[in-house]
Amino acid sequence: MKKKLLIRIFSYLFLFAAAYLAGTGAAFWKAQMQSYRHPKVSDTSDSVRAVSAGTEGNWGLSFQEDGQLPTGNATIEELAQYDAYYAQDTDEKILYLTFDAGYENGNTEPILDALKKHNVSATFFVVGTYIESKPDLIRRMVNEGHTVGNHTWHHPDMSQIADMDSFKKEMTDVENAFRDVIGQEMTRYYRPPQGKYNEENLRMAKELGYKTFFWSLAYADWMQDDQPTEEEAFDKLIGRIHPGAIVLLHSTSSTNAAILDELLTRWEEMGYQIRPLSELID
Repeated sequence: MKKKLLIRIFSYLFLFAAAYLAGTGAAFWKAQMQSYRHPKVSDTSDSVRAVSAGTEGNWGLSFQEDGQLPTGNATIEELAQYDAYYAQDTDEKILYLTFDAGYENGNTEPILDALKKHNVSATFFVVGTYIESKPDLIRRMVNEGHTVGNHTWHHPDMSQIADMDSFKKEMTDVENAFRDVIGQEMTRYYRPPQGKYNEENLRMAKELGYKTFFWSLAYADWMQDDQPTEEEAFDKLIGRIHPGAIVLLHSTSSTNAAILDELLTRWEEMGYQIRPLSELID
């Protein structure tokens, strides 16, 4: 082991020296350090880190061709054994619309308005503090036919939670808050915060009766102070839509709030039907 380590160190030193003489030393060293910190991680075209199923990491996608199902960290069949999904294997033009809601900044109401206008049922994955701070919006979601799913209480890296008690508390605290506001049980749909997961997480979620949902289409819409332009949003959300897609948007996005009415119209004009996640499970 020590011999292999010494060989690896001398190899890096040699390559670094060669790269430095070529004027690329800093970039080379940065890349090598990133590789060392994340030895099992690879970048997709959207700089989303991907890992194989059963290891710790982030959900990631690789898009080979616009309009086609992207490749995920795990296949549809591999996820199915854990009651987990990232898309539907179909040629039918259907999609499933989901939103992640970590906090409220005024964009959810226009999003709900657009969904109501188009008679679309979506799923909102919310954290516990969102339910506490915005019970009226939770009531509106339910009253207008949307599903409220579980995005955990604290929005932690769930792949770092190894024991069932801690995992379960992140889930049940959200369930209890929802029950207090709505007076009924929460639908047991779960989305791992930031898409971070491991195989044991999927097992625990299934044991608690949850269906886990990743996604097959998303874009960088979550940074409140660095929003994509409408053109950038349409480029991704129109160009990469595909049959059976689970679409992830963030309800905090001002771009999403501005474009959703037109986006739904354009998807409809392309022949897509937007269905609730319950139909995917069925």
